[in-house]
This record gives sequence, structure tokens and C-alpha cells, in this order.
Amino acid sequence: MTDYRAGFACLIGRPNAGKSTLTNALVGQKVAITSNKPQTTRHTIRGIRTTDESQLVLVDTPGLHKPRTLLGQRLNDVVRETLMDVDVIGFCLPADQKIGPGDQFIAAELAELRRGRKKPVVAIATKLDTVSRDRLAEHLIAIDQLGDWNEIVPCSAVKGTQVDTLAEVLVSYLPTSPKLYPDDVLTDEPQMVMIAELVREAALEGVRDELPHSLAVVVEEMTAREDRPADKPLMDVRVNVYVERPSQKAIIIGRGGARLREVGTTARAGIEQLLGQRVYLDLHVKVAKDWQTDPNQLSKLGF
Repeated sequence: MTDYRAGFACLIGRPNAGKSTLTNALVGQKVAITSNKPQTTRHTIRGIRTTDESQLVLVDTPGLHKPRTLLGQRLNDVVRETLMDVDVIGFCLPADQKIGPGDQFIAAELAELRRGRKKPVVAIATKLDTVSRDRLAEHLIAIDQLGDWNEIVPCSAVKGTQVDTLAEVLVSYLPTSPKLYPDDVLTDEPQMVMIAELVREAALEGVRDELPHSLAVVVEEMTAREDRPADKPLMDVRVNVYVERPSQKAIIIGRGGARLREVGTTARAGIEQLLGQRVYLDLHVKVAKDWQTDPNQLSKLGF
């Protein structure tokens, strides 16, 4: 066990580069919420991949982007702080999109970060399953020209192609160390945060593009229902979903409350799986006007 490796890797990339899906594929279970809407991840979620030879702790960050709001600035600060603390960085560049200004912005940030300290960066061509071999070859050349990377690894999180290879490459940059977490731990994210993320994922499904940025979820209360038989416990979970405008509240609730019921059903299934017991989910939608630009509201909502 003397050459056991353990440490932290951070997946970075512009919004919607496939970071959360890749985290889940590397861990082998859902620990990060995914959505086809950009800017889904708000918290640095750690997923843990433990084998007989190594323990890779993955930190999934919000997408690094040119900020337009105070929330955007705070999310970027979270990313930069995370990058300083990890052993290796994985830079995700989706194969189904050409290298763009967002990727160049991140590449410049990484070059700045690496000045004076040799932090390894592995460039990852994600979404390999969505493109032809010729397009992938073009993409890999473009990645190579974008910066100075320790390695470039193409993979598909959805199909599982090269995911194990990527894990081996990331592990090779970790220090020799005993395990940092017990074998059965897949994430160190608090339950309440994961519950909030499951609700937010359900609320984001199939809604308009402007909503993801305007949606915050807070778990107000979790209490075990009294007077229940020991073999049939029930957890009461009260959750507030915050939006910025009454029109957005109407979108979430839907006609006659149909949309909110759908959100509740989807989220409850995920929460019951997480907690391993029946749940009564009490969902409320509230308007917190312009919370993304109000420092007080941001702090109240956990940012």
C-alpha cells in the first residue's frame, strides 16, 4: 500500500461542457446534477472514485465564464479558489462544439494560474460519442493549439468510452497518500445540499432558457414524522424554490399547479433514493426580486 495514490482533481470548462455528467461517470453513481441547460452546477460537488490502487476525489465546479452579475462573479471566485487547492485540473472541451471565446477565456486563466507553479492540466475532449472521427481529429488539433497541456484525452461520459483511461491519467498526477475518505463514501456533500440540487434539477427540466440563472432552492426543514412504525419511517421535507419575477413563478407552478406537481414527483423519487426512505415533499415557490444582484439576498440563499 506504500504506493497508494489519493488526492483532488477539478473538472473545469465553460458552462454545459459535460463536467457533471463526467463526474457521475467517473464515480459510477449520480452525485452531481445534470441538465441540458448551461450553468446548472452552483456548488462544488465532490465525487469520490475509490479503487484498490487509488482514491480520486473529484471537485465539480460551476462553469467559469465572463460574469454579468454579482452571482456570476461569486461563482467564478469559487472556481479560482478550487483550482488553487487541487492536485490536477481536467479542462473539459466538448467535441460537438468548436473552440470558442469561452474556452479561450478559461485557457488564458489556466495559463495565468500555472505561471510560477507547475499545476498539471489534462485537456479532456468530452462528448466523443456525438461526433465523427474526422470532426474529433479536428477538435483534438484545436485543443492542442489552444494551450500547453500535460495530456489530451478524448472520452464519452454517456457511453463510458475512455472514462477508465481518463481516471488513470488523472490518478497519475496525484501524490502518494493513504485514503482520504472511507470506501463506501461517494460524496461528502451534505444531504440538504443534495436534496436542494435534486429539486433544482427537476425544476429546470424543460423550462425556458432564462430560468436556470434565476432559480435558487433552499431546504428549510427536514423532520422525521412522529408516530410512524419503525419499519415505515416518513421524512417531512420542506423546500422553498426562489425565482426573481412573478412571471417565472407562474412558469414553475404551471397551469393549475400541474408543472409544480411534476417537479415534486420527480424530485421526491430522487430524494427517497438518496435517503433510503419514504418522503413527504412540501414545495413552495417564492419570488425574491433580483436576488442575483443583491448581496443580502445572495448570502441568505447560500452564495
